[in-house]
Amino acid sequence: MAELQLKSLEKTYGGGFKAVHGIDLTVQEGEFMVLVGPSGCAKSTTLRMIAGLETITGGEIRIGNRVVNDIVPGKRGIAMVFQNYALYPHMKVRNNLSFGLRLKGRPKPEIEGATQDVSRVLEIEALLDRLPKQLSGGQAQRVAVGRALIKQPEVFLFDEPLSNLDAKLRASMRVRITDLHKRLKSEGRPATVVYVTHDQVEAMTMGDRICVMREGHIMQVADPTTLYEQPANSFVAGFIGMPEMNLIDAILTTAGGIPSITIGDQTIAISEGLGDRLSIGEGPVKFGIRPQHVDVCPGGTENCFSGTITTAEFLGHEVNLHIRINGETFVAVVPSDHFSTIPRRGEVVAIRPIGQRIHLFDRLTEENISLGSL
Repeated sequence: MAELQLKSLEKTYGGGFKAVHGIDLTVQEGEFMVLVGPSGCAKSTTLRMIAGLETITGGEIRIGNRVVNDIVPGKRGIAMVFQNYALYPHMKVRNNLSFGLRLKGRPKPEIEGATQDVSRVLEIEALLDRLPKQLSGGQAQRVAVGRALIKQPEVFLFDEPLSNLDAKLRASMRVRITDLHKRLKSEGRPATVVYVTHDQVEAMTMGDRICVMREGHIMQVADPTTLYEQPANSFVAGFIGMPEMNLIDAILTTAGGIPSITIGDQTIAISEGLGDRLSIGEGPVKFGIRPQHVDVCPGGTENCFSGTITTAEFLGHEVNLHIRINGETFVAVVPSDHFSTIPRRGEVVAIRPIGQRIHLFDRLTEENISLGSL
């Protein structure tokens, strides 16, 4: 396995459209790195440049101690798992797995041993004599992973490999792939992985670190906990988390060192500790709070925002309340047992953001101005 480095990597297409804007990223040896972002953010383009399937127009790609900019895909030391599996339809599973080794002219005993080893690890021994058309989606994806694994590449590349599977099977395959990565590391053969997805659940549950991308730029690279708890900007804050973070235009003021937030004609004081973290004193901000970090208070409670319920989504263990406050919509996730009866549309409720969980963002730069000493 090897470390992967992207240095000032750029991609410009004909007509001058710039898809990737000089990004820098290091994937450590044995690390599981996830590239995530909305459609069109250039995560797949970046992966294809690493693979050599897209030419780069600036910067450098380094795998281990080699610069691979001008090296053909087959000699870069990578193996790629595609969204559509890309299995050879006329070959049985065992031949699909071993194709790369046979192409390299490896001895037959080595090929047979490697095929058995990979099929055992992925639990597909019973499928070796089947054709791809006889496989389920999950089985075909495991064969595709096995075909990459058997080559023992320096870097594994996954391009949205689970997007064609149903929700239950995606969840199962997430566990299989992450377990495989951990197993290989424990066996002394760590796999360096770059995994592309648009699904933040995959990103948060699979990645050692996550690279959040937007329009060809890297917005933040961090472990899942840091991304969730300390988003660097409002884009990351709104993209990571379900339901997404409430992001509301507000006014920050301070009186006696205690910050206050005003939304429309309502103002609440927030924790004194937040004042020590702020990089600005007063002014317009983007106020951020996750739906899980909002308390629903009894009527008439002081220092709360009050609003009207527009939608109440009962999910069994919790209720998602959509609350209209001065023309803005807050979402609050509340445990079902908090209520004797589930609130209804049109009811007035009071909510209090948990002070230490509040984030404030600069409206112009989108940067988080409330991280401070967190």
